[in-house]
Amino acid sequence: MGRSAMTFGGSSVIKKTLLVGGAMAALLATTTHAEDAKTSAATATQASLAAIKAKNNQLHAVIALNPHALADARALDAERKAGKVRGPLHGVPILLKDNIETADEMPTTAGSLALKDNVNGRDAPLVKRLRDAGMVILGKTNLSEWANIRSDHSISGWSAVGGTVRNPYVLDRSACGSSSGSGAAVAAGLAPAAIGTETDGSITCPAAINGLVGLKPTVGLVSRTHIVPISHSQDTAGPMTRTVMDAALILTAIAGSDRADVATKEADAHKTDYAKGLDKDALKGVTLAVARFYTGSSPGTDAVFEQALKDLKAQGATLVEVKDFDEAPIGKAEGVVLYTELKVDLNAYLASTDPTKVKTRTLADLIAFNAATPNEMEWFGQETFEKAQATKGYDDPEYKKALADSKRLAGPEGIDKILKDTGAIAIVAPTTGPAWTIDPLNGDHYGGSSTTLPAVAGYPHLTVPMGAVGGLPVGLSFIGPAWSEARLLGLGYAYEQATHRRIEPKFLPTVAPEK
Repeated sequence: MGRSAMTFGGSSVIKKTLLVGGAMAALLATTTHAEDAKTSAATATQASLAAIKAKNNQLHAVIALNPHALADARALDAERKAGKVRGPLHGVPILLKDNIETADEMPTTAGSLALKDNVNGRDAPLVKRLRDAGMVILGKTNLSEWANIRSDHSISGWSAVGGTVRNPYVLDRSACGSSSGSGAAVAAGLAPAAIGTETDGSITCPAAINGLVGLKPTVGLVSRTHIVPISHSQDTAGPMTRTVMDAALILTAIAGSDRADVATKEADAHKTDYAKGLDKDALKGVTLAVARFYTGSSPGTDAVFEQALKDLKAQGATLVEVKDFDEAPIGKAEGVVLYTELKVDLNAYLASTDPTKVKTRTLADLIAFNAATPNEMEWFGQETFEKAQATKGYDDPEYKKALADSKRLAGPEGIDKILKDTGAIAIVAPTTGPAWTIDPLNGDHYGGSSTTLPAVAGYPHLTVPMGAVGGLPVGLSFIGPAWSEARLLGLGYAYEQATHRRIEPKFLPTVAPEK
């Protein structure tokens, strides 16, 4: 103890891409940086640290390093030498989005200068589960500040603490938000895996745009305790990895009930070994609903999606078209829910922090802090915070109606009805379009998204790489009913193994037409 967390400034950038592992299931006897050699936890951790040193100045993906990472890795190597192996994740480094607390010197900032000293000496339960599984907590990743809830004109991947995350495929393109740093870091080989969090699209969008597998679990499968919140109705954490197997292994580690998070009371009854059931033939004989209402925003993405549908059929799936669905009423109700819950849930979180280190104790305090801090307000405002501050709490009839309507429309009358009407076990759709140009003056300009239905319903959503548009990755979404993670991972695994659509990033400066 007593050592300060290491934060990042300038470092030399090298062009060589350092890749830390492929499938983590094989990491214990795989090649990462030494050909055909077993890789110790210390070696894997040192490789990640070297990759971060070489590339983070270019990507702004990592905010802080755990000063105990190497010591933790060596302790895990000593355990292995003594004959104790905790499981397939033993000794594997992992990064955490910087809204997740850890019991070390790294602050949990949510990207805000108001939380730059937010050290509370407590592991989020999901972090303890990762440690118990033998993973090395490597550090914290940059994110869209306050998980992209401060303004409607925000820049995905920008935070006052960490700057703007860059997409490793094309550096002037967005890494999407809010788990932008987690996505860019894993895609660029800074770590084998990362944890992101999602309220609506914040795992699945950056995963798709950075050529990764991303899983937003059922709300309540993974504890949210000691994670900076937006909405208890929609928030969840989940894995962001290079392969479906890796995502399954990490979900197995982090899933489970937590008495401090009432939403997780059924988690132990539903969790399973998600890696054990993966089958490359899982698409044979299944029916999938094709969400055509999510196409049309990006011709290039639509073309890649058509190839993905052919691939699904080639693997034995039957496809049923769903052409129309109106999400507008869901989005309207979702806004009321998120603004109301943000105020109450964030106030509760701030009240739980160390008052000697976090002076902003309420949302109102944060609004005042931002207004008085030029670095916070340089590119966009805080009108969403102000909308949230004006809400009236959980007893407000408007909130109660919006919550009931949004859940009903997205779940029973949305995903559940689509599956029942088509006889399908899951919905498939393009996750989103290719990454857009970073634009600090005008904010984000998304190319469509299939995230809202599963986000509002609280149902699981898996994205898997399905190809690229102009060198920029796009993802294929598998969406299912509550607690269907095992099935979705199985479908995604079968698709992944049949196609292998993921491409490596090239760190191009921009997308330009060929001469």
